[in-house]
Amino acid sequence: MHQGLQQVFEENRESLLRYLRAHGAGDSAEDLLQELWLKAASHPGGPIASPRNYLFRAATNLMIDHRRSEFQGRRREDEWSTLADRLGNAVANDPGPDRGLDAQRRLATVERELRKLSPRALAIFREHRLEARTQRDIAARFGISASTVESDLRQAYRLLDEIRRQLDEE
Repeated sequence: MHQGLQQVFEENRESLLRYLRAHGAGDSAEDLLQELWLKAASHPGGPIASPRNYLFRAATNLMIDHRRSEFQGRRREDEWSTLADRLGNAVANDPGPDRGLDAQRRLATVERELRKLSPRALAIFREHRLEARTQRDIAARFGISASTVESDLRQAYRLLDEIRRQLDEE
């Protein structure tokens, strides 16, 4: 991310977070803000005429995607539940040994790769994603700033993205 967009993001962080919450992000607001940061950081382009408007428009787009994803997830879950009820204990519900072994191998890869993170970054990631603690709570628990928590989470998410790409290539 070029310096100007990063500065505008930092200056508007709280406003963006309030905006996301006000538009229905709820508990996902901080995650969406993190995603916004990652998208903005990977922006390849040159100068942006109105960086603040750009960030708020990107936040709006993330909210739209978030709502679609939630809707589609609920619909998939409903459809799956209906199908599973009809099939009962059918063979189609059994993932089979190959898929189970592949899932175990992938999990082992993810766990091994996550150990490459610093102990603090790994602990922060686990607190946030597995324990569902907010970034603010984590910062207070570790006695660090919210931006340090964000930085550690960015490292974890970048690593997960690399892992996902590696596994997708296999």
